[in-house]
Amino acid sequence: GTKKKATCPGLGLFYTILSAFLFSVASLFLKKLEDLHSVEVSAFRCVFQMAFILPGLIYYKTGFLGPKGKRIFLFFRGFLGSIAMVLLYYAYQVMPLADATVITFTSPVFTSLLAWIFLKEKYSLWDLLFTLFAVTGVILIARPPFLFGSRVTGIEGSYSDHLKGTIAAIASTLSAASTIVIIRKVGKSVHFFLSIWYYAVIGLIGCVITLFVLNEWRLPHCGRDRVFLILIGLLGLGGQIFLTKALQIEKAGPVSIMRTMDVVFAFILQALFLNQIPTWWTVGGALCVVASSCGTAIRKWRHSVKKAKQREI
Repeated sequence: GTKKKATCPGLGLFYTILSAFLFSVASLFLKKLEDLHSVEVSAFRCVFQMAFILPGLIYYKTGFLGPKGKRIFLFFRGFLGSIAMVLLYYAYQVMPLADATVITFTSPVFTSLLAWIFLKEKYSLWDLLFTLFAVTGVILIARPPFLFGSRVTGIEGSYSDHLKGTIAAIASTLSAASTIVIIRKVGKSVHFFLSIWYYAVIGLIGCVITLFVLNEWRLPHCGRDRVFLILIGLLGLGGQIFLTKALQIEKAGPVSIMRTMDVVFAFILQALFLNQIPTWWTVGGALCVVASSCGTAIRKWRHSVKKAKQREI
């Protein structure tokens, strides 16, 4: 018989780095947008996702509602996922790009904690240690005055906005971690296109309602802002595609570790295009968060390898 052509070594990790770069550039364009509410940007992002996911749903004949027993889980996956997106975009707008990016990388740690609570997955002392590392990193980035004094330096705008952005980024991370737990609960019984479809549809409906309630809907300025909106949608979609392809040909552990390149890109782009040099507090917080995220990924990777070897025996 013919041998299957071997995958190019390291291709999955290259896709992961490319995905991190695309996500980081999309975040940079978001920072460059003027006079557009984060909810409106999220609505445009949902429209792009719906436009590209719809042909996939038709091709794979998945339907638009999913299995009856799974619809409630899909609804909450879409609801929490859209909340995570809006809050993350808000955090990007009101605080330094690198700070918001670093906080989002506490997601694996919170995912382990929520999976222990709701799915009864194992939660060891190592997981607790990684959680404490992540919390320490967030504290170094937030720099609350009662710990760091009244004169907090190296933040963008007022400390009030910085604090709001930090809270929004943490809430976004918790919401994203909750969606991952829901996706684990659903498993492979639902096509991933359908999961993204719920995320886009519920997100769009929620964003439109919120915009009318807040009276924040406005047409983006001609030229640059409209181009940025299109690029944010395309780059976000490209980042998701390459991340999905990476997970298809590479183990989840190395992909999770390589995704921390997003933090590196955020630091570089912030310094080059926003003229903001990250403080040593941010660097220290980033090291704590990256260490906790990598530690969590390595432990899960080793655990999956061990289980695979046991099944072979």
